[in-house]
Amino acid sequence: MARTTPRRWKRWLIVGVAAAALVGVGGPYVYINYIQDDPPAALSLDSPPPTPESTSGSGSGEQAREGVEGAWRVGSGSQAGYRVDEVLFGQNVTAVGRTEEVTGELEIEGTRAVSGSFTVELASVRSDSGQRDGQFRGRVMNTERYPNAVFELTEPVDFGSVPDVNEQVTGEATGDLTIHGQTNSVTFDLTAQRTADSFRVNGSIPVTFADYGIDAPDFGGIAVEDEGAVEFLLAFTPA
Repeated sequence: MARTTPRRWKRWLIVGVAAAALVGVGGPYVYINYIQDDPPAALSLDSPPPTPESTSGSGSGEQAREGVEGAWRVGSGSQAGYRVDEVLFGQNVTAVGRTEEVTGELEIEGTRAVSGSFTVELASVRSDSGQRDGQFRGRVMNTERYPNAVFELTEPVDFGSVPDVNEQVTGEATGDLTIHGQTNSVTFDLTAQRTADSFRVNGSIPVTFADYGIDAPDFGGIAVEDEGAVEFLLAFTPA
């Protein structure tokens, strides 16, 4: 029976180390680029719900204003969550987590949203990774202590006009965003769209984690950028 020489053992050891390195680097690359699904597209109003022909158009300016003025609440079809860039074992990926557990209200006078807020139940946010979700609920957001993210308008949003059905209008929102027990003033763009009997509002709020006392995760081959965004698409129905 032939004996394995020390030189042959050394050669096999080098091959084994090289193979392990290839798996460690190539494995995540293959998974992220060829197996893992692409992250969900950003929430938007680009696909409006169908509108019955009998409700198309907004009529006179007075009728249009009467159609949207008053109190509204966040209803079914609403979503909110986060979008953040990660480095996963040397590969750049985008992590997205969302939930439909969103509540809120809005008051409209003329072409302006004069007051409003929405609340996101953070423990219900889900991504495509159970491990990521566990870290999000635990060491990152501590949802047992800080269960919600809350945004509240501090200045009216003027959309300039009351849109026709399915038409989109834009405005700039300023308010207080509370995450992880800390509150900061934020300003960002909003897009609103009138539907047959309601309307929808879409936006993305930039977030720097350090401003909210959140340590960006960096462990086990996973690192998260210092900034991300809170995305939302809110469907409002009459209150």
